[in-house]
Amino acid sequence: MNVDEMEKLLRDEAQVLVEKEPLSKLMLTEQVLNRKDFADMLGVTLACQLAGEVIDRDELEKMFSGIYKKYPDLLVSAAKDLKATVLRDAACTSYLEPLLFFKGFQGLQAYRAAHILWEEGRPFPAKMLQSIISRKFGMDIHPAAKIGHGLLIDHATNIVIGETAIVGNNVSFLHGVTLGGTGNETGDRHPKIGNGVMLGAHAQLLGNIHIGDCAKIGAGAVVLCDVPPHTTYAGVPAVEVGHPTDDTPSFNMQQDFTRDCD
Repeated sequence: MNVDEMEKLLRDEAQVLVEKEPLSKLMLTEQVLNRKDFADMLGVTLACQLAGEVIDRDELEKMFSGIYKKYPDLLVSAAKDLKATVLRDAACTSYLEPLLFFKGFQGLQAYRAAHILWEEGRPFPAKMLQSIISRKFGMDIHPAAKIGHGLLIDHATNIVIGETAIVGNNVSFLHGVTLGGTGNETGDRHPKIGNGVMLGAHAQLLGNIHIGDCAKIGAGAVVLCDVPPHTTYAGVPAVEVGHPTDDTPSFNMQQDFTRDCD
């Protein structure tokens, strides 16, 4: 699904909903139906969520608009993240829901803007945006972290992703996941996550470790070592317990790790 298709889908869903539910009219008219394109929908929605005492809505709308105009690939990533959320989150019933309500999706898109500011050599506004995201959404992603597309961040509460972390494409996070360091060391000190990985709730991955493609990390696991591709790790400290039954565990979100045991 490309960006234009996503825009049409969101607009169509909004038009149907305003006719059925009067309480939706103000929000959907303001944030979807009166917007010229997907970039405008996304920018105004993020601005509404993040505006406050630090920076006002108009300034945020201008910032997001300028970033999306200069870096249109961010919209491609946002469309892929939105589709991933709809396909993998059993509680999600429409494309409008993540755009307007899901703090995991919203926080991820706001991080992407902060990352652009960081890459442009503007660390102060990048960290200012990081701070606002942390307070508003309960998730803390350093703007220097490098994150792929097609992500689901489910619930988002207490997600922490450190400065030198790298996350591949099509990864799924449950709440409480930490990609952190092991102390006060400097330099390259955070986990590297491959493609298609599923990270269970409250999994703690610490240090400059590598998690192979399509691996699966159990809920509550404390991972301190490299994890081979297509392998399931669980426990404290985490050890290999088997292999995922799915080719890409991040897609099916199977939480019963006993099924993976050899």
